[in-house]
Parts: sequence; structure tokens; C-alpha cells
Amino acid sequence: MADYDIVIIGGSPAGRYAAAIAAKQNATVALVEREQGAIQNSKFKIQNSKFSDSRTGGFLNPPLPTPDSLSYIGQLARQWEKMGNFGLRSTHEKAIDDCQVSIQWERVMQWAQNVQSNLAEENSPTVLAALGVDFILGQGKFVAQPNLSFVVNNRGLAARKYLIATNPRPIVPDIEGLAVTGYLTATEVLSSLTSPNPPKRWAILGGDPNGCQLAQALARLGLDVTLIVQRPHILPREDLEIAQLLQAILEAEGVRVLTNTTVTQVKGIEGKKWVQADREAMEFDEIVLCAGQQPELEQLNLAAVGVKTQRDRLRLNQKLQTTNSRIYACGDAIGGYQFAHIANYEAKIALQNALQNTLFSAQFQVDYRNIPWLVCTDPPLARVGFTVAQARRKYDNDVLVLQHYFKTLAIAQIQDEMTGICQLVVRRNGTILGGAIIGSQAGELINVIALAIAQKLKIDSIADLVSVYPSWGEILAQTASEYLSTPLGQKNWLQNLLAKIGCRV
Repeated sequence: MADYDIVIIGGSPAGRYAAAIAAKQNATVALVEREQGAIQNSKFKIQNSKFSDSRTGGFLNPPLPTPDSLSYIGQLARQWEKMGNFGLRSTHEKAIDDCQVSIQWERVMQWAQNVQSNLAEENSPTVLAALGVDFILGQGKFVAQPNLSFVVNNRGLAARKYLIATNPRPIVPDIEGLAVTGYLTATEVLSSLTSPNPPKRWAILGGDPNGCQLAQALARLGLDVTLIVQRPHILPREDLEIAQLLQAILEAEGVRVLTNTTVTQVKGIEGKKWVQADREAMEFDEIVLCAGQQPELEQLNLAAVGVKTQRDRLRLNQKLQTTNSRIYACGDAIGGYQFAHIANYEAKIALQNALQNTLFSAQFQVDYRNIPWLVCTDPPLARVGFTVAQARRKYDNDVLVLQHYFKTLAIAQIQDEMTGICQLVVRRNGTILGGAIIGSQAGELINVIALAIAQKLKIDSIADLVSVYPSWGEILAQTASEYLSTPLGQKNWLQNLLAKIGCRV
């Protein structure tokens, strides 16, 4: 007899989100989390918990500020600089001279922690316990005998299904002397800036989204930043043109970007950190790792229960089911870029399949083609669907690339935000395959393209979009209109007209 409908392993945001969703569906749920999150209120169903300071939102350790927090501070610094271009100055703040801003880092740190705590409170242990979730603290592992279960604190948790939703850990490159010299992860940077003698010269190893965000934010705060990337360009999952434009933006703001560069050695000399990158030795105050993250699965004893991995990643089908049909996975436990909305989407799919009551129930599969994501640089980079390279690999010459630049927009000129490009990838018949946007409000604009892909709208539907004037949304119709100027677009326009008046086409 199963103790639970589902046992969720891992206290990641996706794991907690999944626990809340499952509990709201009246499933019996246990959430197993390591000893980093507990709440103080013992009247709820919290097992093996420890008391914590209520000011931390019910967590033993307050949530670490994310790189997004620092990116926002960098954006504020940029806005203040723009204000100075119009002669705007504070008449009260003496710390401001020629647009140089004095930042009280203690206030910044407190603000960032408050934001993180507020966001985490939605699915905090207190809230989950109130929903009926058994919150169990401890490190556990799967066992196969006598029956499949998950053992934690010498207790076997029997369940109909299991969901792996563990937190990831940073990928640490195999670089001589790195571990001895020391480094920071992306979430530790803001804490370092609050130290009595904050680092001035920074080396960021890796060009993933966090690396790009941090590089720009630190440079905007007047710090010396070098971004070292082993691959040919930053953000290796993006097309070269899009990645190069973002790289040019970073370099224009003072970030030194070294691509195709391999770090071979790190040494600590007289309080400084020396980085040997190819033939160049560089001195820094601090090193940040932004080379991606990988799932933390080693302690779960997966092989014993028939769960196979490949290159340190779980082998999953489209239902997010592992090679053991009763065990699913989602979020950071899967790997790849870490985006909360994608992790939550995966959690929903996994739960829908895991909590099915009959063998013949509908099966749900993941489909990432219409899920957008965002890199919080300034301007931001957003993408959905196929890149140009991916589209051409699949459809060969049956691919058109439509592009339009933000500098043509009235709103971009009014707000002095003219850097940007909108790129749409379509088939010759007008089917939208993907889009990439670098520019102001890219995170909002990409949602329209994602909806069009999900609803299977053709590119002429975007071209017909009437946006208010002036607005950033104009860029979508202007880009899509590039298709209508081609012979293919003109043909489709005629076909649509004939169809509207009832003629056969």
C-alpha cells in the first residue's frame, strides 16, 4: 500500500511548485528536501524540522540574491547616467558628481534578499504544509527491495510515483589551481560587493546567460570586468549574429570579452588571483564561475532502481519519464538553461502524467517550440522556437529570415533605446518557426511570437497587427511586413483575398 500518490525529491523552486500543484489536485504528497529549508511553525505537518528566524521568510538560510537583482541595479545606474545627459542632477545628494553614483550596498543586499524572500513565500514550507504536504528534511536515496521506495531518515517512503526536482550545482571547469585559489558562483556576487574591501577587477568564466548579465551589471557599476569564453561566441545556443550583437553591446559598455580562449591555470599571488588564459596572464581580485550548471543526482542511488543517465543527464522520454516508469523528473534535475517558467512547465507535464489514474488516460508530452526565454541584459535578449541554424538544418532552403531594427521605431528614438533587432524565422509558406529579439521590452514582445507559434498563426497575421503609436509592439508588424514584400508574401496576400470573397484557391 502506497503512503503517497507522489513523493517529490528536491527542494528546488520547481519541486515546491510541483508539490503545491499536486496538493491542490487532492493528491497525497511528500516533499523531501535537504537541510536548507525548514519553517518554524511546528503545528503544520513538518517532519524533522528546525527552528528558523521568521525574518528570513521561514528559511534556515535566507534566499541568495540572483544575478537578476544585480542586473536591475545596473539598469538603474544606466538610467541615472541617461538623466545626466539631459543635465538632470540631484540638488541634495552630495555623493553624485558627473553621474557617478555612490551605492549603499547594505541597502541593496537587504532589498535583494527581501525580493527573493517574497517570491519564495508563495510556495514556502509553511504554505505547502497548510496545503497538506508532508515536508521531510534529510538526504535520501532510492531502494529497489523489497519494493521501490525512497528512504530518508531510515524511513521508506512508498509512493505510486516519484518526481526528481533537485537543485543543480555549478559546473566547475577542470582548471589547475582553481579550487585552491577559490571562486564565487553567480548568486554570491552581490554578497561579495558588500564586503569591506569589495573586488574591483573581475574575471567571469563562461558565457552563459548569468555570465552575460553579471558582466554588464558589474561594468555599469564602474568595475573592471573580463568575460572569458572557451567557445567561439557567448551564448552558444544562439545564432552567431544575435550573440555577436549582444557581445558588441557588452564591449561598448567596457566589458572585455575573450572568446575562443581557454583558461589553463589559476594562481593566488599576494592576495590577487592570476588567470592564465592561453598565452596571457591576467590579474584579478575575484573569479566568478558562469559555465553552466549540472543536475545533482549522485546521492539518489538511481542505478539501483533502473534509472539510466547519459553524460550526467537523466534519460527521459517526452513525458519526462525516466527509464523507470514510476520515476519522473523536471526543472534543474534535467539540466540545460535554468529558467523558472520552463521548470514549472516541466513540473506540470510530469505531474499530469504521474498522477493519471488509468492506463488509458491521455499522455502529455513536452514541447519547447513555443516556450520563450529571456536573458536579462540591457537591452534584453529574448528567443522562442528555432534559431536560424536549427531551422535551416531541418528545412534547408525552405527558410526565410526577416529582420528589422529598433532604430526605426518612434518610441525607441523618444526613449533613446535604439539598439536592437527583431528577427523572425519563417518557412516560405508563412509558418512561423521562431524569433529572436534584442531590444527594449524584448521579454514582453516575444510572448506575442510565442502565442502565434502555439496557435499556428501565419506570418501575415503578425503583419496585420495594429499596435498603438508609439509603442514597442510596432517592431513585430514591421518585421513581419518584410515577408509581404517578397513574391511569396504577395502570393499569400492574393490567396487570402480570394478566400475571403469566396473564390477557390
